Amino acid sequence: MLVSFLMGFSSGVPLLLTLSVLQAWMKEEGVDLSVIGLFSLVGLPYTLKFLWAPVLDRFTLPFLGRRRGWLLLCQVLLMGALVWLGMADPGKDPWLVALAALLVTFFSASQDIVVDAYRREDLADNELGLGSSLYVNGYRVGMLLAGSGGLILADLFSFQQVYLLMAASLGIGLVTTLSCREPEVGAGSPKTFKEAVLQPFAEYFSRNGALLILLFVLLYKVGDQMASTMTIPFYLELGFTKTQIGAVAKLFGFWATILGGLFGGIIILRVGIISSLWLFGILQAISTAGFVLLALLGNSLSLLAGVIAFENLSGGMGTAAYVAYMASLTNKKFTATQYALLSSLMGIPRVLASAPTGYMAESMGWVIFFGCCTVVAIPGLFLLHWVSGLSQQSP
Repeated sequence: MLVSFLMGFSSGVPLLLTLSVLQAWMKEEGVDLSVIGLFSLVGLPYTLKFLWAPVLDRFTLPFLGRRRGWLLLCQVLLMGALVWLGMADPGKDPWLVALAALLVTFFSASQDIVVDAYRREDLADNELGLGSSLYVNGYRVGMLLAGSGGLILADLFSFQQVYLLMAASLGIGLVTTLSCREPEVGAGSPKTFKEAVLQPFAEYFSRNGALLILLFVLLYKVGDQMASTMTIPFYLELGFTKTQIGAVAKLFGFWATILGGLFGGIIILRVGIISSLWLFGILQAISTAGFVLLALLGNSLSLLAGVIAFENLSGGMGTAAYVAYMASLTNKKFTATQYALLSSLMGIPRVLASAPTGYMAESMGWVIFFGCCTVVAIPGLFLLHWVSGLSQQSP
């Protein structure tokens, strides 16, 4: 469980170093806004990581074993890429910075592939819920250190020094990799590259209800994701100050999410993944309806705190069950490839369903918009009725 948390931390640190922190650095160096906007494309490896995941399933490096060997290599290369990014100069050579940032995201996404596979193979099926929740919480702590901590440190030190400090913080993941055990997997590994590429998909789609399960993965959190896209404009329109939003929505909400993930993991351990998906899915829908209440009653700081606490608590629990369920779907022979594919699919609704939310809120008004987000959660629960009747364990 400790390994799950520490590996989550190591995976969470690099993400915002190529997004908000890098954007702040480029803005300070006078880089054109159009160029800063294009830098969002360096995040593509996180979406496309399933393309090279078969390599990590097929080949085993000659040290530390099938998972730890790749993990150590990815972490060393990731630290090197962060150091190179920190030594670059966005003002003088933004495209060299782009190349360094792309390498950071590539090695970070590769680390995520191996960490997800390691967690699935190392934990027993009944431990996946708590292990996944600790991984997610570690990820969020890493993001908080890099995002908020990185920007605060940038007021005290140069951005170059900040990136060197963040690269050094990844030493935690390095020590974890060297200290932990190699998972014992009875399923073996693919013997040919063709088997590593094609068999994970053939094996998955040969299962009963494979398409229904994929549809469930796409829809389970879509209502929650649509609502969260518009929360900051919503708070501002209700008249809350940026300080109130920052204190309540960000800091208070962060710890509510952490507690939600922890409570979710414990509940999953006791009642199982499917029962938890039902409970947390219903709570997520109710918490989204809380925004309707806030829209009706208007500016109330205590109500804002209550709605945000409930929404983040239920969202944290839902994410823990969701991640554990996806891990349980993978065949241990192809863990890296199948999990990379499922986690890539998980990001599709966040992008596609969130895109029209601004138009929806503008044309419908806040009450109807958040009401629609609540209703959108129902198809995922309806699909869960069918999914729960299917075996979630791999052959």
